[in-house]
Amino acid sequence: MKNQAIIEGNSILDLIPQRPPIVMVDKFYGIEENTSYTGLTITVDNIFVENNKLKEPGIIEHIAQSAASRIGYICQQENIDVPLGFIGSVDKLTIHSLPLVEDNLHTEIKIIQEVAEITLISASVRSGNSLIAECRMKIFLKKE
Repeated sequence: MKNQAIIEGNSILDLIPQRPPIVMVDKFYGIEENTSYTGLTITVDNIFVENNKLKEPGIIEHIAQSAASRIGYICQQENIDVPLGFIGSVDKLTIHSLPLVEDNLHTEIKIIQEVAEITLISASVRSGNSLIAECRMKIFLKKE
């Protein structure tokens, strides 16, 4: 896991199509081979927070935006438009715990397979030493 963010704050908006209040990634740590790393500090005003905890849909959206950040970063480096992506499926989802407001999520996205506009990823979300969630996700890219 990388520890120093290379993109953070409002600059993350250059990598993803989402806009406030649905932005669920605030740090991009970079890419190593087939793995990318992102982060999110959970704030009390997050629309997915209820009773001081980030709810399940927020964790899933964070994973999807983490994958989108990877594509956005690659497109930015290649100076091409960032495509829209859509979640095709979520498999083998396990949510071990719901993180609290002020927790820092660190997410690892591994590319399992890329075929045409379809990408299969595995994701793991941690807060400190605790595994928060893990899943596989199929993402479809809408290319112009």
